[in-house]
Amino acid sequence: MARHILLYIFLFTGLRVTAQESPVTWKFESKKTDSGTYELNLSATVSSPWHIYSQNTPEGGPIPTKIQFKPNPLVTMSGSIKEQGKLKTIHDSNFGVDVRYFSGDASFVQQVKLKSPVKTTLKGTIEYMVCNDSKCLPPVTVPFEITLN
Repeated sequence: MARHILLYIFLFTGLRVTAQESPVTWKFESKKTDSGTYELNLSATVSSPWHIYSQNTPEGGPIPTKIQFKPNPLVTMSGSIKEQGKLKTIHDSNFGVDVRYFSGDASFVQQVKLKSPVKTTLKGTIEYMVCNDSKCLPPVTVPFEITLN
């Protein structure tokens, strides 16, 4: 009986030690800016000392943040996704390229227009990778759904 208890303690302690919480939390919102026009805001809060990469990270570097919207026949995208936040560019000797990243808060903003005045949702995914000065975590893909009304 004592062996079984020790085995369970070992297993649960090992699981707790290897389980890892994400250093990034996401918030997805829409804001009506004009009749039928919305601003979608995908906001990341990144815990120190971690950072999240720009969409415009060169090949050979870390995985850039990638946002994909599922097609919605009621919505038209206006322009490209804009980045907001304190963007830093450094030469990363681990990757051998200049990388662009955000520490703290970062927002990815997309303008959209409704084709008709109806309530609808936009779904998609955001793929990102976070690193600190000594290691990177595996890429993560987060689904999102934003209501437009």
